[in-house]
Amino acid sequence: MTKNCDQITIGETLSNNQKLGLELVSKLRSGRDVVFAVDLTESVSLDAQGKLRLKQIVQDSLHKGDRVYIVPFSSQVNPTNLNTNPISLSSSIVFKNPKEDIDKIIEQIPLQANINEKNTDIQQAEHFIYRNLANINQQRLCDSQPIKFQSVVWLTDAPLKTEAGITSDVWVETPANSPYRNSTSKESLDRVHWLNNLPINLRSLNIDNYQLSVADIKPTVQEFCTPAPGGKETCLVNSYIASQLWLPSTILSVIIISLLGGGIFVIRYYLSLQESWKLEILFPNDEDKITRYLKNKSSLSIGEDIECKGGEIRGYLKREGNKIFIEPTQILPIMYKGKELKQKQLIKDNIIRLNLPYNDQEFEITIKRT
Repeated sequence: MTKNCDQITIGETLSNNQKLGLELVSKLRSGRDVVFAVDLTESVSLDAQGKLRLKQIVQDSLHKGDRVYIVPFSSQVNPTNLNTNPISLSSSIVFKNPKEDIDKIIEQIPLQANINEKNTDIQQAEHFIYRNLANINQQRLCDSQPIKFQSVVWLTDAPLKTEAGITSDVWVETPANSPYRNSTSKESLDRVHWLNNLPINLRSLNIDNYQLSVADIKPTVQEFCTPAPGGKETCLVNSYIASQLWLPSTILSVIIISLLGGGIFVIRYYLSLQESWKLEILFPNDEDKITRYLKNKSSLSIGEDIECKGGEIRGYLKREGNKIFIEPTQILPIMYKGKELKQKQLIKDNIIRLNLPYNDQEFEITIKRT
């Protein structure tokens, strides 16, 4: 069977079982593909808050084994015309040592806009990034390597995931000669096909004059089936999944049989420990909320990671396995269920309401695990 990975095209629709199989394959090795796509135009000049949030993403979200790609874009910096493809395995930064690699990544992300840059062709940037990310996973399929979960961190004031063709009413900065202004051009239609084909989940946050958006892409590849003798057909994905999962499946089967079902609980428990808990922090009389992630054997400080009045760290929200504790420092009080915490306390509820008094004023926060 011929596997053509040089020219990536959109394949056939995957079944639910194939999608599940590909997700399992992606978990065989640690690491993801993470793209930082930065609009260089003057309208996106990162302020102090934007730079802080970006640094927070790099520090808190990247894990060992992640591959990082830096893609600056504007009318003059066209990623399709660069000498080296910024979304290729050879161009990536492999996140190995947090202390060293965090600085290396932040240094390479262009945080200062260029006053000479304008007219962002956002549809071209989307087309380039999503298609090239798809090509990386397709190459892994061809090389019989595990595919990866992928994410794109967008910093731009341009609208994302628009329909084919982009008029000045939608985005005035698209260059007049851009083929993406024509809704029936080859480039415009191909971009929309990729947006519709890839399992993209887009989340955005407005920061002053631009948006910080994260597009998460579930691990996927393009399926191509061809006729074979005997009324059969030969396909890429099923054989790939079988080749990747046969050893883990064999090991899993042995474990399940030997433990007579008890192993299922052990495996689920192990997998649950690998997942980061998503916590929503809500403040009274405030429509905004912040999100924090808590990994196993890690903690969040109440006073810095979770801000409150007083300027001191009152305690720590700690995760140990699938249990969560609050350990006070007793510098400033933490009230829980009407009592001040004096020692480490196990929390059994998914919704935690804390009172953090300061200068005779009540200050309540709600921590909700979602």
